[in-house]
Amino acid sequence: MATLILASTSASRRELLARLGLPFEVAAPGVSEAHVAGESPADRAFRLALEKADAVARLHPQAIVIGADQVAACAERLLDKPGDAARSRAQLTALSGRTALFYTACALLGGGGDVHLAHLDTTTVEFRELSAAEIERYVERERPFDCAGGFRAEALGISLFECIESRDPTALIGLPLIWLAAALRGAGFPLP
Repeated sequence: MATLILASTSASRRELLARLGLPFEVAAPGVSEAHVAGESPADRAFRLALEKADAVARLHPQAIVIGADQVAACAERLLDKPGDAARSRAQLTALSGRTALFYTACALLGGGGDVHLAHLDTTTVEFRELSAAEIERYVERERPFDCAGGFRAEALGISLFECIESRDPTALIGLPLIWLAAALRGAGFPLP
């Protein structure tokens, strides 16, 4: 079985991949996440997932490499990782009562060029009306500064929503495991 490498520094993606029970290594892809003018959120997520997988696969050509990225948008406005409490509050205020789309892309590359698969999952998140006090309490408790949109759906952030529509609930957290498990099975990894 080939070495499996996750091209990511995300703790959430590591935790998600660990659910599959396969041994894997982690490598930082070192890819710039700079915006490209005119690029749609979906295209950006797809491009970055492929670039991350490719960067690590070039260093480990016999390994199978997973690259992933997530881009969120609300009414054409990109929702980056806020980085601090003030930006988290501002993003959540802008999302209050609105719908956001989360584009989660995943690429599987490597095996000496034998594997080249990619997927894009779109999750729709409807936020309930949020008061300033609710946003403040949430940001103070969760400190979601490193998450697209400024929340963690896998934790207290779930309380901010009216509903989530997705084909894969793990995609919103950052790695679409339903697709990835099937892709890994196709690449020869023993998954149930």
